[in-house]
Amino acid sequence: MGPIRVSASGRYFIDQNAEPFFWLGDTQWELFRAFSLADAGAILEKRQDQGFTVLQVMVTGLGDGSKPGLDGQAPWVKHDPATPNEAYFRNAEAVIEAGRQNGLVFVLGVFHQRQVSQITPANARSYARWIARRYRDTPNLIWSMYPKAEQAYVPVVRELAEGLREGDGGAHLITVHPDPSPASSSFIHDEPWLDFNSNQPWNRYKLVYGMVAEDYARTPAKPAVMAEAGYEGVKTLTPLIIRKQAYWSHLAGGHHSYGHDDNWRSPATWKSWIDAPGAGAMGVYRKILTACPEWWNRVPDPSIFADGEGSGPTLNAAARSAAGDWVLAYLSSATTVSIKMDKITAGNAVEASWFDPTTGGKTKAGSFSNRGIQSFSTPVGWEDAILRVET
Repeated sequence: MGPIRVSASGRYFIDQNAEPFFWLGDTQWELFRAFSLADAGAILEKRQDQGFTVLQVMVTGLGDGSKPGLDGQAPWVKHDPATPNEAYFRNAEAVIEAGRQNGLVFVLGVFHQRQVSQITPANARSYARWIARRYRDTPNLIWSMYPKAEQAYVPVVRELAEGLREGDGGAHLITVHPDPSPASSSFIHDEPWLDFNSNQPWNRYKLVYGMVAEDYARTPAKPAVMAEAGYEGVKTLTPLIIRKQAYWSHLAGGHHSYGHDDNWRSPATWKSWIDAPGAGAMGVYRKILTACPEWWNRVPDPSIFADGEGSGPTLNAAARSAAGDWVLAYLSSATTVSIKMDKITAGNAVEASWFDPTTGGKTKAGSFSNRGIQSFSTPVGWEDAILRVET
């Protein structure tokens, strides 16, 4: 896989063959540190089977980078980024290679705001240069950083970006994933080295659609990734909410990353959360969306709803194809909406279908003219639903 690039339109990603790449991310912050190589491999295989394409990993694990992995190897000798521990990074390389064999791209976090005393503007460039040179020829990588979304962090972030570019010659994309939430890298949108925006609503999941839509609207166009929202496993965040976040991200024009709370709170219990319902629904999400012709050229369009757009936790979202041959609407609760059928400009007659976001099952909703306004009610017993109207 890779190197992953940004499309000419600036809206989506392309793979090594210049084909559209569907970003379906998973947060696995401790993958290099909290797991044996065998367990890490099993996690990679499972996520590939579930339809994921991207894993977000902190190079040094969570915290300040001083904690060793299961094998006793810490990232840095004497906690100093100037003296990286080759044994630690060799293990990381083995995990990344296992991911490549499973068709997975790694977003590697090389800096977190908790490391400001170790990684500074004075040493950031040389540290980033070493890492980028170390993995220069590894294709399935993207670089990321996790500063606070404050101007005080811009100098160290710029130095890191310069070091990454010097080390790998521009072989890999670079993003910034601000922490804490809610925040987006678009606070430095105009930085020329920032290839795409990543945002983090985290537990304020109702902000997902708005944050992605705001980044989508910025110029010049850059892909907008919803990189960290509410985690499955948090008691208040049901599988329904996990699905809402994903469809809101996509239909706002962006790309989505899933996460389970125990991936960082209790990584050793991975066998109990790897098959969580929300994770399974992500594969369904990918199949439904990529079944739309030229899904990568979708145009977010809330005006598709003549009535029933909703708001807050019951927001409904919609997009249409650039070619005018389909409309896709996500209804986040049991509801009735009115759709402007003339949003489909191709042909005269259209077919409407319901898709179950939990199973992917398809149910025919009827044949209609692409004129006027048509009312649709979600199938009985469904918590949420996808409506596709197409020529």
